[in-house]
Amino acid sequence: MNNINFKELFRVILAVAIIILGITHFTVPDQYARIVPPQLLYPYGLVYLSGFYEILGGIGLLVPPVSQATAWGLIALFIAVYPSNIYMAVNLIKIDHIPNSPWVHVIRLPLQAVLIAWAWLYTKPADLEKQASIIPKSLITKEMLELK
Repeated sequence: MNNINFKELFRVILAVAIIILGITHFTVPDQYARIVPPQLLYPYGLVYLSGFYEILGGIGLLVPPVSQATAWGLIALFIAVYPSNIYMAVNLIKIDHIPNSPWVHVIRLPLQAVLIAWAWLYTKPADLEKQASIIPKSLITKEMLELK
């Protein structure tokens, strides 16, 4: 138990959480479309697009040859969807299973910075032997790693 690599454990937690969140963009898109600012066209298209990239990002964090680029992509995604979080907070838009209180919205807004910082941890090179991966390490060639 002393050999737990917490950075990699948190990589897996972030990846799984982002994949689940991305899936919910397809299973309950109304929840997300409601918070897309009206100035943006095609709210459902944006919801599906962001959900797709969340799923892709969660998977990519666990694929060593692309994990660094994926982390940067997730940072960009977290920044891109932030206007929806602001719109939701300013207009007190009710989302199922989230209390509709100004205090909840005020507390929730800075969580995006936490997600950005969390993803930023994985923008640096990782030790392949310790990095969490959904690909068996024996299948990852040196040429694949040079893609980083």
